[in-house]
This record gives sequence, structure tokens and C-alpha cells, in this order.
Amino acid sequence: MNPPRTDRGRLLLLLALATAVTVFTATVPLLRDWFDLRVYHGAVDSWVHHGGRLYDYRVPGTTYGFTYPPFAAVAMLPMALLPLSAAIVGSVLLNATATAVVARVLSGRQLRRFGWYGCGLAACALALFEPLRDTFSFGQVNLLLLALVLTDAWLLATGRDRWAGWGIGLAAAVKLTPALFIGLLLLAGRRRAAAVATAVAGGATALAAWAAPDASRFYWTQAMGDTTRVGRLDYVSNQSLQGILARLGETDRAVWAVAVLLTLGVWAVRARAAAAADDWTAAFALTGLTACLISPITWVHHLVWLLPAFAVLVRAGHARVAGALYAVLCTSVVWLWFDDASGVDGFLGGNTYTWITLGLLLWLPTGQPRAARPFLARRAKATTPAPSADAPTTVPARVQSRPRSGTVAAAMGTGAAAGPGRGLPRRASSDPTAATRPAAPNPQSSSSRASSYTAKPPPA
Repeated sequence: MNPPRTDRGRLLLLLALATAVTVFTATVPLLRDWFDLRVYHGAVDSWVHHGGRLYDYRVPGTTYGFTYPPFAAVAMLPMALLPLSAAIVGSVLLNATATAVVARVLSGRQLRRFGWYGCGLAACALALFEPLRDTFSFGQVNLLLLALVLTDAWLLATGRDRWAGWGIGLAAAVKLTPALFIGLLLLAGRRRAAAVATAVAGGATALAAWAAPDASRFYWTQAMGDTTRVGRLDYVSNQSLQGILARLGETDRAVWAVAVLLTLGVWAVRARAAAAADDWTAAFALTGLTACLISPITWVHHLVWLLPAFAVLVRAGHARVAGALYAVLCTSVVWLWFDDASGVDGFLGGNTYTWITLGLLLWLPTGQPRAARPFLARRAKATTPAPSADAPTTVPARVQSRPRSGTVAAAMGTGAAAGPGRGLPRRASSDPTAATRPAAPNPQSSSSRASSYTAKPPPA
């Protein structure tokens, strides 16, 4: 099927796609009912207006409360001035802005070449991406953190090193997992940027300790290691290495520690090589993948950190692979094993997103030519020498330029997929992390050990 050649045809196609995407997202996926945003809003409101303790708050009828470092609550203080409905509107606008920033940074100048039509196709494809749509539906913050981190990637790749580190530092102060990007800066020998990121994260944490000393003391001494505050480790939404082990019934922390160390070893080798080749897109993509794998809990909506990896695949000429993997992440396939992830099918299918993340970490192309990198295209243009005064001025012949296919938009355009599998009723998820659900009656392993893991690694 050939794409429409006229603006009218393109507009009609976009309207049809937007309608189909809207119907799909409104009827098929599980609705999250702004659950995480209600946690944030309720905790901050109780803390500011009712004298409650930040980490004691629970959403009525659930066991869920605030789980982020105290600086996250300080950053969310403006919500205390707003009703929940206004906070929801603000969350949608902030996440939409962060999505635009992420797409712009990853695509560089390429997306602009496709104009409004390309942007519209990219928006429709992004709306199908399960981690992104869940981020909007939960009212989550991961897109904002991704935008902050990628801003530092852009600064490093365009030679603005003196400003790099602020985004990573702020993201690490809000949530612990982005601190791995400080490790990337150290691996790459960017000590100044690493120092800036560390200073910003430390300064933000100190500010929170001054503003909320009791909450800070409780978080860093007790809440940080209590994963039961976040949810059950064996819940199918936990698409991390720890999630696989928990669903297998493996509760030995040493096994998880070995898996984490091996993963970090692969990341260190590959990320350092990518940074040495000045391929910051791939280096940051590999770090995001690793953070998802080694975190004790990586809910499906945390996998927005996979978006840079898809940009790298498209840039490297693997648009079909990127489209196929992206399509899988649009299907909600892991939820087919919501009630029972036992057996070989549960091991393979219930951990699908983890396998994709691990595969990308192992085989993501790195070290692409400079001309293929969206970050560096601007830098090359900015440093083009001025023509010599003695040289004759020539006017190049006008050539009809054709947009290159190596864009994030192209990858996302091929990522549209059908809805999730069977057994997914349209309802608000009242127990989104299943902390209060009983463990699955048939764990994946034949071991009699239950997956009631009680160790206390840092929360996701």
C-alpha cells in the first residue's frame, strides 16, 4: 500500500489512525485511573495540610503509599495547592511535553523533515506503546526523568560539557535508578559532568533533609530497602531480573546479586566502548536498559527507558527489527500470564519484556558513523568553516531532497500493533502492583519455596 501523496490524503490518514488509536486506548488496555498520581497527591496533601507523616500515608482501601526519596515529595509540593483534577491535567501536560522532548532529542533534525505528517504518525505510534500509555494513565514520572537524562546526553554529544550533569543529578534525586548514569559518566571519563551530577543529586537530597528531616531519616534508614512498600516481586508487571527469579520461586539474594554483577559487567564493557566512539545515543540507551534489568522492581511503565534503544536500532539500519520489537511492547502480551506464570510458556511469555531488554543490552549496535547520529548532525553544522574570501562563490544546483528513513518516527510508525491478548477486561486497576494479591498457586519452578521475597534491596 502506497502512502498518500497529497496533504489531504495524509490528513485523512492521520485522522483515521488517531481515531483507531483513541478507540483502542479507551477500550482495550487496563485503565490505571491515575493511581500513582493519587499516591503522590494524597501523600503531599496529607503531609502539608494535615500534619501527616509523608511515608505513613496510604491510598484509601489499599496498602500503597509514597516510595520515592524525600526530594521527590519536595519537588511535588505545588500539588498541595491543587485539587486532584487539576493535578491530573498538569500530569498529562507535563508528560506530553516530556514525550515531545524525548522524541526531539532522539530524532534530531530528522523528524522535522517529515513535518506535521511525520510528527502525527510518531504521536499515533507512541500512543500505542504500552510503557508510555501506562505512564500517562498512572500519572507516573518516568518520562520526565527520561527527558532530563537525555538532555544531558544531548549536551555531551554537542560539546556543551560544562552544562552536562544537571539533568542526571535531578533525576537521581527524584528516583534512585537514574544514578547509574553517573556511573556511565565515570566510565566515559567525563569526571566534570559526573561531579556536577553527584553534586546536584547530593544538594537536592540535602535540601530535602533540611525541609523534612524526619521523612529523610525514615526513608534512608528504613523505607529505601523495603520493597514490600512497592509491590510483590513476583507480580507479572515486574519485568526485571529480580522479577524472573521471584516468579521462579528463587529467593536467594546471592543468585540475584550474581545476575546483577554479570549484567553490570556487560554494560560496563559495551557502554564504555560506545562512549569512546562518541556514540552517546547508544551509551545512554545501554545504561537505561541496564537500569531496568538490575532494579529490584521494574514495572512495565518503567520501560519507557527502552525508547533510546529503538532510536539506535533505526539509525543503524535495523528499522524492521525495531518495528517488530516495538510492536511486541504495544501488545500487553505479558498480561496473558497475570494469574499463572508457571510452566515453560509462563517463563518465556510472562517475561517477554525482560527478554527484549536483555537482548537489546547484548546486541544493540554501537559506534555508528558520525553522519548517522542525530545528536552530532547539529554539532557538525555548527562547526562548518566559513568560506574563504578568495574562493569563488558557487550556487549548488537545486536537488529534490528525500528524507532519510533513519528516524525515530520511522521506527515508531512500524510499531503499531494489535491490542493486548485475551483476558484483559477494561477496568480501573485497583491493585496495580498486586501487593495485596496472594502469590500465584503454581510458581514457575517446581520448588516448594513460595515467592514471598522479604529481602530489602533498594526500591525501583
